[in-house]
Amino acid sequence: MQIDSDGRLIPRVPHPFSIQTTFEEIPVTPLTLLCLPYSGASAMVYSRWRRKLPEWLKLQPVELPGRGARYGEPLHTDMRRLALQLAHEQKATLKAPYALFGHSMGALLACEMAHALRSLGCPEPVALFASGTAAPTLRADYDRGFAQPKTDAELIEQLRTLNGTREEILANQELMSLTLPVLRADFLLCGRFAPIQRPPLKCPVHVLGGKTDRATTEQLIGWSQETRGSFSVDMLAGGHFFIHEQEAKVLRVIKDQLEGHHRRHSMAAVG
Repeated sequence: MQIDSDGRLIPRVPHPFSIQTTFEEIPVTPLTLLCLPYSGASAMVYSRWRRKLPEWLKLQPVELPGRGARYGEPLHTDMRRLALQLAHEQKATLKAPYALFGHSMGALLACEMAHALRSLGCPEPVALFASGTAAPTLRADYDRGFAQPKTDAELIEQLRTLNGTREEILANQELMSLTLPVLRADFLLCGRFAPIQRPPLKCPVHVLGGKTDRATTEQLIGWSQETRGSFSVDMLAGGHFFIHEQEAKVLRVIKDQLEGHHRRHSMAAVG
């Protein structure tokens, strides 16, 4: 309303050519990122990523039996059996789109989980991120010596060579008594794994490697045989645990690779 010189109210009349437009927010369609842990670890190693990823990317760490919240469950030493169990567990609540990320043992498990989900009739992931390990078909040298159970002393020495565990932790007998059985089973998961003939995935495969890690360039590029889709390799500074040393860069690679798919999916949802 407006007031004239005599104090009377004058109704406001819209301009004949005025246009009122209401912009509705495009709903954010979340993309789920399933993260598989490395040997000896709980899925909680990824928990800090939650506050560092964009809101459209829903972090979902996948806990494995025998650790973390699933401590009382039996450990596995068969990679495909474990992958199938996890796929059955995720199937009930998993909604497309989703991506898989795994580091070291977790990368191999993520690949097997993608195949297991496909076998259960689920859609493939929009991307598979394989970090810090040799391709499934090039593991003979990489996993040499891991097919038989290792002693506690051998496991501790292996942890030392990976440069990811502080000496005071290695010297903590109580902590090691909890960690070493998990690590022993995880090494057997990798050491007893054998590739099989099957149709490759259709989703893109993105590989991350540490420049001073023991996985060779050939072993990393070998991941290209796992997909009919696109393939990329990003080499980051650091050793086997570059995902912690170069966390910001790892998250940037994940975000950049998934952002295009997220935009396309969100536009299709409102189209």
